Amino acid sequence: MSRVAGEAPVYLGVPDREAIERGVCLYLLELGPAPPTRGGRRVPLQISVCYLVTAGGASPEQAHRLLGELVFSAMEEAEFEVDLTPVPATLWAGLRVPPRPGFRLRLPVRRERPPSVVHHVRFPGGAAEALFGCVVGPGDVPIADALVELPSLSLATRTDDQGCFRFPRVPPVATLGRLEVRAKGELLALGPEALAAEPQPLLIRLPLKED
Repeated sequence: MSRVAGEAPVYLGVPDREAIERGVCLYLLELGPAPPTRGGRRVPLQISVCYLVTAGGASPEQAHRLLGELVFSAMEEAEFEVDLTPVPATLWAGLRVPPRPGFRLRLPVRRERPPSVVHHVRFPGGAAEALFGCVVGPGDVPIADALVELPSLSLATRTDDQGCFRFPRVPPVATLGRLEVRAKGELLALGPEALAAEPQPLLIRLPLKED
């Protein structure tokens, strides 16, 4: 706007009489949604803004010429939308200024989003690995929704409908501490030695009391 207006001042705000008569006035009418841009994993946030654009000058001829330059310059921008439908009289009445030539300009406003930061956790004593297995009761019947915890790491998960659980990244078994399984009022704790002696997937048999 400043490039097209030249020496004429550019105002942001209500198009009062002084702004209308002296230069270019951009009045923010509304905010709206805008379709997200396509690109990388972290696409920018985007909204649409709509301005009412009016222009004034030392003479009506200068004002008309400036308004025309603003319209054609905006039409050259691929992302700008120029709306030349008449501005409703109710809008001018709400702004308490006499109606005058103008147009509405819609354009996107974007905010770039910082890339996601992935923190890689390093465990002492060896590379991280998965720990997984199944919890069963008498007759090797799977126990669903059993609570499986590694207290020393503050990690917990629950078994699925097949009685299976999985910790995707844990330190080597020798440094895990104990593994605790709780279900139906029973608790079973396995130490590092017991975990190391069992191949994966672990098969944890929880002794349950008969109903």
